[in-house]
Amino acid sequence: MRRDSQFGAYLALNSVVVFWGLSFVATKVALESFPTFTLVFARFGLSSCLFLALMVRRGLPRFTRNEHGKVLLTAFFQPGLYFVFETIGLQHTTAPKAALIIAMIPVVVLVFAAVFLGERTSLAGVFGIGASLAGIAVLIAGGRQFSLALRGHLLGDFLIFGAVMSAAFYIVLARELGRNHSALEISTMQIIYGALFYAPAFLWELPDLKWSAISVCSMGALAYLTVFATIGAFLCYNHALTRVPASRAAVFINGIPLVTALSAWVLLGEKLTLMQAGGGVLVLFGVCLTNLSGVRAVPQEVGKSLSRAPGLQG
Repeated sequence: MRRDSQFGAYLALNSVVVFWGLSFVATKVALESFPTFTLVFARFGLSSCLFLALMVRRGLPRFTRNEHGKVLLTAFFQPGLYFVFETIGLQHTTAPKAALIIAMIPVVVLVFAAVFLGERTSLAGVFGIGASLAGIAVLIAGGRQFSLALRGHLLGDFLIFGAVMSAAFYIVLARELGRNHSALEISTMQIIYGALFYAPAFLWELPDLKWSAISVCSMGALAYLTVFATIGAFLCYNHALTRVPASRAAVFINGIPLVTALSAWVLLGEKLTLMQAGGGVLVLFGVCLTNLSGVRAVPQEVGKSLSRAPGLQG
């Protein structure tokens, strides 16, 4: 039963990598017609409606006051602050530097998981994370247009690092909530709170929105972002966090740039260099090494609680 549970968790994590990897291409298409925060609000607002429809027959999730605060805090970090830091940060720094900073998420999660969850990893696991980080660096630096300015952009770099911290806090908080609640319950409240978080920015952009300029391609991209990159991805990732250690789940994030690069090559005609292909292989090697090395939770009570945690239902 436990092997089936972990197989499902890894299947969910691989789905997340594909969903979020393709989301960068979809976002690029959607932003041709939608303002930034209007797109984000529409994505999470529509997702909230679908989640509420799913919960009608089950009833709204029941959380204790303490757990309710943790769900709100989870949504505050992801999708809340994460997308704010990432979007504004990219206006002040270069995309290659931002991507390299974002790649620090598994490392930060490894530290947070050790401090807050009592999880530890083997030496091979540490090397695996290092290999995946190196792979991302090669994947990004291998582009023909790559350039990395070492001066200025300090504000943007700090904002991107804020996105890293936000993502790491989300992963650790969702992992803890997953001990007592299903992925559907966590994701429902997380997405609803996320939509409310972006509502003021949407209302600010609404007067300037040109509805007639919205293309069919952008609408299709929004549909993908809603159904797959938000509903599907958050359900899958939160489900995985109820089954595997946070540090192990986090390293899968490093596979996302590989999917993004491949999808941009196929869908947008952006070609991969041989160096980038090598970086992609190194990313996958790092992910495999980390997960085969036996990252595990130290306290036995944690393992027992996870074996009782409800899975993805319905």
